[in-house]
Amino acid sequence: MTLFGYRIPMMASLLVWCVAWEIVGRLDLVFLLPPFSDVLAAAFQLVQSPSWQDATVTTLRAFTIGIALAIALGIPLGILMGRIKIADDLLGMWVNIFASAPLSALVPVLMILFGFGERTIIAAVFLFAVWIIVLDTRAGVRHVSPSLIEMARSYGATKPALYAKIILWAALPEILAGIRLGLIRGVKGVVIGQLLVAIVGYGALFETFSRNFRMAEFWALTIILFAFAMLIAELIERIEGKVEYYAGARQ
Repeated sequence: MTLFGYRIPMMASLLVWCVAWEIVGRLDLVFLLPPFSDVLAAAFQLVQSPSWQDATVTTLRAFTIGIALAIALGIPLGILMGRIKIADDLLGMWVNIFASAPLSALVPVLMILFGFGERTIIAAVFLFAVWIIVLDTRAGVRHVSPSLIEMARSYGATKPALYAKIILWAALPEILAGIRLGLIRGVKGVVIGQLLVAIVGYGALFETFSRNFRMAEFWALTIILFAFAMLIAELIERIEGKVEYYAGARQ
């Protein structure tokens, strides 16, 4: 970003919002918005508390299992839809429906199926993440150059080798993009699932903070979640940048 000919780091806009937040909080214009400095102090105290540490372990475990299941199912399903037309015709409509549907409404159904516990959170993370992984993997597979596939076949590549050494690697940029978006949606899934269940992980903390009007801790926990989502998205994006040359090989 440039302003009056000077290059300004993107973080500068974040600092502007932090200053505005601090001013609004100090003026006491909104009861639900404490000063940003109080939120940072609450975050520092929060991460040292046993309740936050236990909730983080529970949340990360559910998030990791849900994302791992979404990747393990989403990538093969996306490859299947990208390579086999009948599978794309049969599954494409349902995948698009779930990708665009308000999945929050399904969490109560998950609670009926899996109970009030960690399995419901895992299922919520899975449902939020898997569909975008499927769609991006499908898009990547469909953009693989036919010449690459013909070259592999002309050299006698078997079907497993064709998928493992040609198709999967050529579609890798889109697959990683799907995983990155799936991770972000998975954070949303774990928070929504825990908020609705409200007895485990961060959901219990959000419920406690909001019920007792501990808004500094509430916003501190929200910022921690946002920072986590941005961090994992940045990590995956860096990996994407290292494999972009595969996209050029498909032209």
